Amino acid sequence: MTTPLLDREEYIEQVYFFRVYRERLEDDRPSQEILATIREEILATTKLTLAIDFLKDEILLKGRIHEGMARLPHYFTPFQTFVMERAEADKSRFDQKIALQVLERQAEYLSGSPKVAGLFVYQFECIARNRLGYDAGMTAMSADPFFDETWKDWILKLRLQLGTADFADFLFHRSEHHTNERRRLHGQENFEPAEPTLFSDQEGRIARANRGKDPLFMFAALQRQLGYPMVPRPKRKTPEQIFHPALESRLQKLEKRLQFLESENKGGIDLSQFYTKPPQITDGEST
Repeated sequence: MTTPLLDREEYIEQVYFFRVYRERLEDDRPSQEILATIREEILATTKLTLAIDFLKDEILLKGRIHEGMARLPHYFTPFQTFVMERAEADKSRFDQKIALQVLERQAEYLSGSPKVAGLFVYQFECIARNRLGYDAGMTAMSADPFFDETWKDWILKLRLQLGTADFADFLFHRSEHHTNERRRLHGQENFEPAEPTLFSDQEGRIARANRGKDPLFMFAALQRQLGYPMVPRPKRKTPEQIFHPALESRLQKLEKRLQFLESENKGGIDLSQFYTKPPQITDGEST
């Protein structure tokens, strides 16, 4: 079943749902309890309340939220389910809290004035940055209702062509900027591309400027210039003190005492290290 496009209020409530779910997981609260409480907070006129009821029952039976999402294809997109599936996979390094933040930012973008190209770049960067797997990931992307048949066909073809050329080239050649350049440089005023353009002139210029570079630089430029959503990144862990400062001080004192005892057992304590040198008095200073 194809997922239909949702009303704006659904995406707004999804933003709240994914954010609060993540925040309460960070407080070590069980998922069943979180879903039960969020259900009462969500706007009752949305379909999300019914979806949460179903997810709550599924997580009680199977313990994983993505299995419930997969059984609601009329509400959750295949990409949303894919992201949660990767987070809940055994031995996965993709943190569930980051997955929820990924879905939160996507819903936030869709609740505004989204562009199809912006959604594509965001989803692709999510897959690339978190190493979720291009084959399954782009297949899930292609089933998103936001993409029409032209986009779906290109995404599935691109899935098979990755690595054969620079990623920025793929975007550039399907942009208005490429068409305009052909018309200007080759004098072909009536030139029409063989395939429909998918990206605007500005997106094409940014892609061209990033040819031969790390694709992450191009994603960052698109975010700065066009307001594309930024992909969440895991927070760097700050080094924590192993011991409390007071305990650390006592351990240092004990270590010094042990050093004295070892020195005494080896033949006595060398006190010369504690001697202070007498002041040097020159002949001119003698009385």
